[in-house]
Amino acid sequence: MLFYDAVNPAPNPRRVRIYLAEKGLSVPSETLSIVAGEHKGPDFLAVNPLGQIPALKLDNGDVLTESVSICRLFEAMHPAPPMFGEGPQGMAEVDMWIRRAELRMMVPLSMVWAHCHPFTARVVKPQYTEFGESQRPRVISAMREFDRALADRDYLSGKGYSMADIVLLSVVDFAGFVGIPIPEDQANLRAWHERVSARPSAQA
Repeated sequence: MLFYDAVNPAPNPRRVRIYLAEKGLSVPSETLSIVAGEHKGPDFLAVNPLGQIPALKLDNGDVLTESVSICRLFEAMHPAPPMFGEGPQGMAEVDMWIRRAELRMMVPLSMVWAHCHPFTARVVKPQYTEFGESQRPRVISAMREFDRALADRDYLSGKGYSMADIVLLSVVDFAGFVGIPIPEDQANLRAWHERVSARPSAQA
């Protein structure tokens, strides 16, 4: 198989790298330059017509996209240690927090990124800057929700570090890159961020 990767601050391929590091897995990879537009070139579009990274080309020639889906494949192949929860309730809880991180925070953050950041101006035409700016408070509000959730637990699911923490870490760090850092008064989220950032896998 071949993993199509991209360097930071791209949050989605980073999720897969962190997951693989937590699992102690090594996968052949090819790093594409988003700055150079390699993910929109004909060679990669033949792999993923959406022109989005990451992608995982399997030995049989099939291609998986979407970071969480790629990690679920590896989870099924290498179930220990579990990163998607244990038992029906544990798995449902991890899935719930993954969806909250993506829908509550990443969706408005992606609108700020697309419509307000100078890097995206060359590909997002037109940029609706006023709309993008209107999404910043939604990102902060989502951070506040996670801050409250982390008041009585070290990790999102309450049962140990999981894929939900990986997803949220990638979103929070990308928010910082876009210009929306964790507010100073969100002590729980900031403490969680220090914990997960201190894990060796966070450097992947």
